[in-house]
Amino acid sequence: MAYVLLLIGLILLIKSADYFITGASGIAKLLRIPPMLIGLTIVAFGTSSPEAAVSINASLKGVTGITLGNVIGSNIINIAFIIGLTAIISPLRVERETIKKRFPLLSWPALQYIY
Repeated sequence: MAYVLLLIGLILLIKSADYFITGASGIAKLLRIPPMLIGLTIVAFGTSSPEAAVSINASLKGVTGITLGNVIGSNIINIAFIIGLTAIISPLRVERETIKKRFPLLSWPALQYIY
């Protein structure tokens, strides 16, 4: 029974996300706003609202550990995922002069490959 409810919830989640994206695109066209701006605001709010709901619910129940873990964990995974995905798609090139000027406190084993 739990698997059936999980499957129904997943189907409803996918369908509601589809409606949400369609609605956000409609708002962008109606207000003549660039779709990128809608993606950065409305869709970003929609994806962050479940985390906010969990944090608010946990703090109202007095379970602050879940709230803190949700905030810290969400930020860590978002930053690590974006930086990692960016590095996979297009690695960042750093010139030797920049490394010499900006990272003088690197350990000796790391410096021997730079200089």
